[in-house]
Amino acid sequence: MKEIERAAEIAAAWAAVSPTTRVEVITGVADALDAAGPSLIEIADAETRLGTARLTGELARTTFQLRLLAAGSGAYYDVRIDRADPSWPPGPRPELRRYRTAMGPVLVFAASNFPFAFSVAGGDTASAWVAGCPVVVKAHPGHPELSRRTAAIIEEALGPWRDIFGLVEGESAGVEALRHPAIAAAAFTGSVAGGLALARIAAERPVPIPFHGELGSVNPVIVLPGAARFEDLAAGYAGSLTLGNGQFCTNPGLVFVPSESPFVELVAERLRGIPDASFLNDRIASGFHAGAERLAGIPGMREVVPGPGARLLEIDLADFVPEAAEECFGPLGVVVRYSRLSDVLPVLSALPGQLTTTVHALPEEASEVEALRPVLADRSGRILWGGWPTGVAVTAAMQHGGPFPATTSPASTSVGTAAVERFLRPVSYQDWPSHLLPEPLRDDNPWDVPQHIS
Repeated sequence: MKEIERAAEIAAAWAAVSPTTRVEVITGVADALDAAGPSLIEIADAETRLGTARLTGELARTTFQLRLLAAGSGAYYDVRIDRADPSWPPGPRPELRRYRTAMGPVLVFAASNFPFAFSVAGGDTASAWVAGCPVVVKAHPGHPELSRRTAAIIEEALGPWRDIFGLVEGESAGVEALRHPAIAAAAFTGSVAGGLALARIAAERPVPIPFHGELGSVNPVIVLPGAARFEDLAAGYAGSLTLGNGQFCTNPGLVFVPSESPFVELVAERLRGIPDASFLNDRIASGFHAGAERLAGIPGMREVVPGPGARLLEIDLADFVPEAAEECFGPLGVVVRYSRLSDVLPVLSALPGQLTTTVHALPEEASEVEALRPVLADRSGRILWGGWPTGVAVTAAMQHGGPFPATTSPASTSVGTAAVERFLRPVSYQDWPSHLLPEPLRDDNPWDVPQHIS
């Protein structure tokens, strides 16, 4: 596959360039995408039906994260230097210098629901480039014209570095690329079934590779009895549930509320006033409707808002079964009514891994929250106090990942500056002359990266 062969040929050179050079190259790509914004947004809207306002914001986020990740201080090298110490117990310590270096060409599977931010020039591409890895993107069939146009802009902007990027299309091409011996790691955002199929291929290669898959999550929300202003909570929940027609990986699809609260009725009133919206494609629409009918058929489940647009279901905690926590990709919420928070804890503990969990409570409910917090931390990667999980800030402290099946690699994040770490591997040098070491490990530190010295 020519795209991968070119990536393999340039991999060593791209890994060896300074962070300053990477900033210049990646910022150039961001500038080119911004300049082409109006035409890209027009194509994206025609293919995804997400609307120009949403797509304008998403493109801005995409170029922002390209610049943010590229402008890092080099802390992702995680340089650790242990000076030789003849008195080190239990014996002399050698000179050891450890850092993280680029893994090699990375394969990125683009997502359908974020045609900019999780697609051709999205966060996976940005973080791999910053790590020093060339990228080959498998385009998503939901926006092929946008993928090709974005790829053409990237290749022109890269100039002499154009081989650090390649685009392939089609399911068979994606599988072939994943099996290619030159690919060192892969990243995926999509369904559980699709992600697991690709993860198996990555694991069964003659040389297995890391597969960073973001798969599925219902992002539970727990409302404690003292949480006041249920009208505000209902308005916030209805807005979060239907944002982007519910086609967000952080969509809050499962809510636990006190039995006597008016939350369900208030949410239902809000949802009935929200116009129906389009799905990304017919396949996602049919999957949503099939999933909604499956959930509605669970014994004890009651339909509060039956659709055909946004749907709201409710069930008593006594009738709750694991199937009620299955993701239905779209604007559907399942509300679980409970009498005692202590009865909710074992249910939360048994849930599959999640990207997020959210607590709505008053500060004076501290004792109840103290029991809740470790359970939520065990089940998710990001825990919110108040608010709603659909916004994912691109920052240094963001964790967008979680225990399986939220992701296949819960120790990593796909959003924020820490996403770069997925495509680096550690190497230690022992007793090497400083002038022969990679730049981040040298005493003169020509790249001026942070060094932890002991």
